[in-house]
Amino acid sequence: MPKHAASKPETPAAADLGPTPERHRQGRVERLAQPIADAAGHPAQPYRAVDTLVVMERRGSISAGMRQAGEDFRARFAVAQLDPLRAIDLSHLRIAEPRRRRDNDGPGLRIEAARGTVWRAIQAVGGIASPAGSCLWHVLGWQQSLKEWAQGQGWSGRRVSQEAASGILIAALGALETHLGYHRILRKNDFSVDKSGLI
Repeated sequence: MPKHAASKPETPAAADLGPTPERHRQGRVERLAQPIADAAGHPAQPYRAVDTLVVMERRGSISAGMRQAGEDFRARFAVAQLDPLRAIDLSHLRIAEPRRRRDNDGPGLRIEAARGTVWRAIQAVGGIASPAGSCLWHVLGWQQSLKEWAQGQGWSGRRVSQEAASGILIAALGALETHLGYHRILRKNDFSVDKSGLI
C-alpha cells in the first residue's frame, strides 16, 4: 500500500495572513488592485484602509478632483505636524553629525510651508470657526470619523446630524478643490452653440 505524503503546514511567509481581527474593528481594509513596489523594490499587494473620501467617491457623492484635494490637504496637514498627539520624528535627529548642515529645505522650513498651505486652505473654505473649516481640520486633518465630528465637535461645539455633516464635508471639499485649482476651468467654447443650434 503506497504511503500518502503528509501535507506540510504552511509557513507564515507563505500564508496570506491578512489584517488581524483587531485591525478590522478599526474600519474597512482592502487589498490594492494593482501591485506596488515595497521598500526593497519588490512587487507587493498590500492592504489599505478604506477611508471616508474613498467611500464618498465610490458612492458618487464627490468627484475624483474633490477626493484628490482632500488627500492633498491631509498630506500637507501631516507634514505640518498639526495633529494633537505625535511622537518625535527620529528621521530628522542630527545626533553625532560632524558639523551642522546649512540646508534651506530643512524640516523647519518644510513644516512652516505646510502650515501656511493648510492655513490658507482653511481660510479659503471660511475659516477655522466655519463648519467647513472645522470639518476639514477634524475629519481630514485629525482623521476623526465624520460621525465623531458630528456628535462631538460639530459646528462651533454644536452637534449636527450625520447627513448635515456629510453635506458640510462635500461643500468643504468642493471649495478646497477650487482653492487648490483641481476644478475644470470652463472655457468660452464650452458654451458655444454649433450650427445646428444644439449645445
